[in-house]
Amino acid sequence: MLLEIRHVTQYHYERPVRESLMELWMQPQKTARQRLVSFELDINPAAQVFSYADSFGNAVYHFDVPQPHDKLTIVARSAVETESPGERPNALDMGEWDRLRSEFVRGECFDFLRMHGFVETTEALSAFANEHNLDDLRRKDPLTAMRALSEIIYQAFEYQPGVTDADSPIDLALSAGRGVCQDFAHIMLAICRSWNIPARYVSGYLFTDREAGDRSDPDATHAWVEVFLPSLRWVGFDPTNNMMTGERHVAVAVGRDYADVTPSRGVYKGDSDSELAVGVSVRRARAALAEPEFLRMARPNFAGGRRRPENADALRQDVHQQQQQQQQ
Repeated sequence: MLLEIRHVTQYHYERPVRESLMELWMQPQKTARQRLVSFELDINPAAQVFSYADSFGNAVYHFDVPQPHDKLTIVARSAVETESPGERPNALDMGEWDRLRSEFVRGECFDFLRMHGFVETTEALSAFANEHNLDDLRRKDPLTAMRALSEIIYQAFEYQPGVTDADSPIDLALSAGRGVCQDFAHIMLAICRSWNIPARYVSGYLFTDREAGDRSDPDATHAWVEVFLPSLRWVGFDPTNNMMTGERHVAVAVGRDYADVTPSRGVYKGDSDSELAVGVSVRRARAALAEPEFLRMARPNFAGGRRRPENADALRQDVHQQQQQQQQ
């Protein structure tokens, strides 16, 4: 499937800020089942963009806007060709639990076996597990257990944007019984890791199909979970939409939780309130694309952030954290 993605992030400032520094996790991955045809970034005000690979192998772009501005717009355009992961087995043998306990798995997946940040064991999570008899799933093989866990989370929570924020702990979604993909992914990650199953957070996009029953927002970024099963390697589960990942999913970055792969984050210098607006479009490409895989600079329009101290001249007092976009 050939997809075109347009991701617009706009930060608006109440008063001009003196400088903005940003990092972006927006470039789709290059994998065996996902070919990156093209990727380009447009920044307004114009800025020189640099890139590096983070510790998880994700492409990260960063830039500095050193002049006063009251609006910052970031437009990321991608063209990606995806393939179906192929036919998966209905189940695995019970020996997969023993293979998950091997030194190889613990060494290769160390970062994705530990609780971290938003992924934590809480009293609310334990209560949820008891209410839904989740420990009974461990009597099944790991692949079957993961399918069942994803379905339980899907059925237990209502999809509703606005109940949680980008920095909400899992207890908020657990108590409310509703949330968005970011919340459901964190809950599933915490349960998987408590069972010693390596699991990682995946940030990306979904080509939404309402007729197929998708409930996630088509105009937002998306998130899901990948678990490591030794016999199959990394396998994706989308608890928001009760399905395993397929050719409609476009992976951008992987990490321990959302905080590792926020689509954009940064700081600005200046005493000003700010607001964030985000728009995403994922659609089928009309024809084969052959854009080169390099970064292009141009001109767009949009922006958001947070406020802090008055009369702050020292950098230490005058740097504000940019608002972050919640994945839905």
